[in-house]
Order: sequence, then structure tokens, then C-alpha cells
Amino acid sequence: MTESQGAYAQQPPSSAPVNPEWPPPPSYRPVAAPEAGPEKKRTRGPVALLAAVAIVAAAVGGGTAYGFQELTGKDTVASAGTTTVVPAGKKGDVATIASAVGPSVVEVQAALGNGTSTGSGVIITSGGEIVTNSHVVSGATSIKVRTSDGRSFTAEVVGTDSSNDLALIKVKGASGLKAASLGDSDSVQVGDTVVAIGSPEGLTGTVTSGIVSALHRDVTVSTDENQGQNQGGDGQWPFRFGGREFNGDTGSSTTTYKAIQTDASLNPGNSGGALIDASGHIVGINSAMYSSGSQASSASDAGSIGLGFAIPVNTVKSDLAKLRAGSTS
Repeated sequence: MTESQGAYAQQPPSSAPVNPEWPPPPSYRPVAAPEAGPEKKRTRGPVALLAAVAIVAAAVGGGTAYGFQELTGKDTVASAGTTTVVPAGKKGDVATIASAVGPSVVEVQAALGNGTSTGSGVIITSGGEIVTNSHVVSGATSIKVRTSDGRSFTAEVVGTDSSNDLALIKVKGASGLKAASLGDSDSVQVGDTVVAIGSPEGLTGTVTSGIVSALHRDVTVSTDENQGQNQGGDGQWPFRFGGREFNGDTGSSTTTYKAIQTDASLNPGNSGGALIDASGHIVGINSAMYSSGSQASSASDAGSIGLGFAIPVNTVKSDLAKLRAGSTS
């Protein structure tokens, strides 16, 4: 030990600085440290809870469509917001659209007082609700529906709305039918690709394609129930458009609605069938088409000339509650 170290070691404690807070006041009592014990895994509860929530969320996410169908029942109408019909990579592909939507389009045969009326219909619920045109089933004494796979069912009229040329029918004893997905006709634009499926001349499941030619066309049709009897003749449904009469006399009782115009080939029997967008959603119910065959002076003038009209699907959706309630207007 050096001399300086020894001097430092022998320095009296009083020479060190004094902390005025030490010793502490009598009221101060140091908190005793907790006794050592086994380590608690405090995070297991929250982590386990979060894991459980994640598992539940995954299960809900994966089963939303199924759960929704189970909760709402077989009379739920599928919409574009909840259903993917055509994969994104196949959007606009006619073959894919036809394959996906074809099973949702049926042939409708109505027995009339002096003949038959043949048209089409679109299945909107798996329980057998079908939308068609009022003029297809007006005056019918019985109705038969044939699906794309060849099955035949008896159907009855639930409700009609002649002002929009719409009708709702329902098949008896059917379940598990493939319902179409209803789109948004307000989003349709001129030039959009569309596909039509129906039963022209009784040829079930006929597919044609084209574009939307125009929107908001004023189409005038008959509201006279007896006009349905004319379907047993040349199969044309009379209507007025642009100040002209097509396919016969509409009579004195008429109604006018806004229609989607398309150049997709439509012929007698397409009435009540589907007009479908590029994603496979229903955007219209085909209702009127001009065929010059009944007025043609030569065979070359017969058949579709690319002038067809469809009732916007948003009209169908807004009318559905009324039709389900049994309206017979």
C-alpha cells in the first residue's frame, strides 16, 4: 500500500459529503423484494385467446357463403356482390359464361285456351322461383318447366306485373336448382359484351352473344292477357318502339318500360330468358325482339335482325317483393 492510499483509507467518515436525505425519514419503509418462485407464463392466456380468435375468424371467412345460404334458406336470391360466376381470367369468354349460367335458364311452356306459349325463364332461387315475362304465361291454364338437364316440372304462377312485363312462377317438388346471380343493370354500358340464353322455337339452352346497343329505350307492350293467346300462332310478341309497331297489333291496353337494347340474336322463345354480362351475372330479362319473318316478302328477310330488348334486372329486383306477394296486375 502506498502512502497516499493509506492516507485515503484512514480518512475519517465525517470528511465524506453528507446526503441530507440519508438516513431516510422514519415514514419511509423500503418495499421488500418478492420472494423468488417459479416463473409465471403470463402471456399464454392472451396468446391462446388471440389464436382462438384467429382460428374462428379463419373458419368464418372460409364458410361465409355456406353459412349465409344455411341461415337465409333456399329462397335467397344470389347477387353479384356475393357470388363469383366466371373466374377473372375467363371474363367475357362466351363458352365459360354459357357453361356457368346455362343450368339456371329453363324453357317455359304454357298451355293456353287455343294453343301453347313457349318462352324461357331464369331460376333465381334453388327452391324453384323463376322469373319470366308476363306475356309468356298470361292466360295459361297450366305451365311446364324444362331444365337444361332435361328434367320436367309443373309450375304455377306466383305473381305477375304486366306494367313491367314480368312474372314470377314456382316449380313444384324441386330443390337444389342452380340459381342465377343477379347483377346490377345500372352499371351496364353501351358496348358491353352480353350473352343471351333461352329457348327460341323450343330449342332449349340456345346461346347467342353480342353487345349492349343502347340503354333506356322506351318499349311499349300489350297488357291484355288475351294477347298471350297469339303465341300459339307465329310466336311473335307485339311491341312498339320508335313510333313503329312490330310483330302485330299491341291492342289498346299497353305499358311502356325502359329497356336494354342488344344486338345478340333473339328469336321467338327467347322471351323471359337471360341477358348476361361478361362476369356471368344476369343484367336483363329478354322481353321483345323484332323478327321480320312474319312480314317478310322473301325468305332472306326472315329471322333475327339484331334488334332485341331486355328488362333491366334492377327492375326485376325492385319488383320481386310485389311478385312474391301474389300481385296479378
